[in-house]
Amino acid sequence: MTTNSSPQLWLYDTTLRDGTQREGLSVSIEDKLRIARRLDQLGIPFIEGGWPGANPKDVQFFWQLQEDPLKQAEIVAFCSTRRPNSTAATEPMLQDILAAGTRWVTIFGKSWDLHVTTGLKTTLEENLAMIRDTIEYLRSQGRRIIYDAEHWFDGYKHNRDYALQTLETAIASGAEWLVLCDTNGGTLPHEISQIVQDVISHLSFVISQEPMTEDKGQRTIPQIGIHTHNDSEMAVANAIAAVMAGAKMVQGTINGYGERCGNANLCSLIPNLQLKAGYSCITEDQLTQLTEASRFVSEVVNLAPDEHAPFVGRSAFAHKGGIHVSAVERNPLTYEHIQPEQVGNRRRIVISEQSGLSNVLAKARSFGIELDQQKAEAREILQRLKDLESEGFQFEAAEASFVLLMHEALGGRQKFFEVKGFQVHCDLIEGKETSNALATVKVAVDGKNILEAAEGNGPVAALDAALRKALVNFYPQIATFDLTDYKVRILNGHTGTAAKTRVLVESGNGRQRWTTVGVSTNILAASYQAVVEGLEYGLLLHSQAEAALKASS
Repeated sequence: MTTNSSPQLWLYDTTLRDGTQREGLSVSIEDKLRIARRLDQLGIPFIEGGWPGANPKDVQFFWQLQEDPLKQAEIVAFCSTRRPNSTAATEPMLQDILAAGTRWVTIFGKSWDLHVTTGLKTTLEENLAMIRDTIEYLRSQGRRIIYDAEHWFDGYKHNRDYALQTLETAIASGAEWLVLCDTNGGTLPHEISQIVQDVISHLSFVISQEPMTEDKGQRTIPQIGIHTHNDSEMAVANAIAAVMAGAKMVQGTINGYGERCGNANLCSLIPNLQLKAGYSCITEDQLTQLTEASRFVSEVVNLAPDEHAPFVGRSAFAHKGGIHVSAVERNPLTYEHIQPEQVGNRRRIVISEQSGLSNVLAKARSFGIELDQQKAEAREILQRLKDLESEGFQFEAAEASFVLLMHEALGGRQKFFEVKGFQVHCDLIEGKETSNALATVKVAVDGKNILEAAEGNGPVAALDAALRKALVNFYPQIATFDLTDYKVRILNGHTGTAAKTRVLVESGNGRQRWTTVGVSTNILAASYQAVVEGLEYGLLLHSQAEAALKASS
C-alpha cells in the first residue's frame, strides 16, 4: 500500500497510438475519445493520443480534445524527428504537431546506428542534427518534450558511445524526459537494469562536468523513462527492472495491446509497482477501477477480454481445487497474493468435477444460499454436479445453470413455465443459400397452454424468438433479455455427426449477464436446454430483485 511518502512514478499510456497497431484492432474517433476519457478517470497522467497528420482520424481526435479537454491528464502528440537534410521549421509534419495544440510532444529518434545508416540512409552526424533541430524548434514554439530513444537497448549494445551521444544531444536541445525503448522486445531484465544504471551514471557525470552559469546554475539530468515490448514475454518484468534501476516514467498500454506481441501491460504494471514495490502511481480509489477500465477498453476495441490475465482477468482470483477453496475460505492469503478488491476484481469459486464439498458450499454462499454440510442436500448437489459433468456439462462456465441445479436439489426451483414441446423447420432450397428457420413451441404457464411460432435466421434464433413470443405477455421483463453469446463445442469428435454437443448461451438484461449450458447428441436439444434455462434464470433474478425491493420498503 502506498503512502504520501511513496516515490512518485509517472504513467504514460500509449493505447491510442502504439496499442492500435495491434493486428486486428481498429478504433473510430469516438472510440478513441471514450478510451481517453476513461484513462483520464483512472488517473493516468500522460495519454498519447496518436500522430497528428499521419491520418485524418488523429487530426480530428486532437481537435475535439481542444474543444472539450480532459480533466487531469496531459494529452500528448507523437511524431518523429524531422527528415534528413531538411529543417524542422519547414517540416510539414511538425506543423501538424503544433496544430494539435498539446502542451507535451513526444518525439522519437534513432539510437541504433544500424537504423541511421540502413533505415534513414543518412550519416550519424545528420541523425544528431535531426534530433537537435526538431527538439529545439518545438521548444521555441512553447512545447515540452519527451524524447523516445527508439531501439535504445539494441543501439546501446551495438554502439554504446553513439547511442549515448543521441541522449546527450536530446538533453542539450531541451528534452525533459528521456525514454529508453526496447522496441524489438528482445532485452532481458538483467540487461535492462545494468543499462539504465549506466545511462543515469553517464549522464550525471556529463552534466556534472558542464560549467555552472550565473542565471541557471548547474543543469540537472532529465528524468528517465522506460518503454518495453513483449516479444520475449518480458515487457512487464523489463519495465519493473528499469524502475528499480532509477526510471521514473513507465510507458505501456491497457491490456498490453500493441504491435506484434504487444507492449508492457499497464494492468499488471500498476498494481505490481503500487501494491508490491511501494510506488505511487494512482490513488487507491482509482486502483479499484482497474479491472473495470481493462474490460471497458476491451469492449470498446471489440476484443474478448483475457479471462486469465493477472490482476484483472475473470479467472485471476478463481479457485477450483477443493483444497484451495477450503483454505481460501479460512484465509484468502493462503492462495491469493493480493486482495482482489484492491484492483476492482472479485474472488470466484469455480464448480467442476474436481470440486469438493467446500466448493459447493462457497459457491452457494456467493449466491445467497446457505447450505449445511452436515445435511444430505449438499452432498447430493455435489454428486449431481459430478454426474452431469461426466456427461459433458460444464458448470464452471455456466454458473446460472448451477444455481438452478441447487434450487432444484433444495426443492425450491420456481416453475415460471413448462415447455411441452417444440419443432424447428429449416428451409433448404437447392441452388440457393438460405438460413431461414421457423420454430413452433408449446408452453404452459399457470396451467394455461400457449402455442406460438416465430422465424429467425437460424434454428436457435427462431426457437429463442418463439419462446419469448409465448412468454412475454406473462412476463413482460423478458423483452429486456438479450441472447448475447452462443458457443458450441463438439465433445467426442471421433464419433462424427453422432458426437455429443455442449452449448453455452450467454444472456443479459442490460445490467447483468449470465451463462447457461445444455448437452445432447442433438445440437438443437442442447441449445433448447441452454436457451430455456437462460430465460428461467433471468426471471429468477427479476423475482429476487422485486422481493428485495418490497422487503426494503
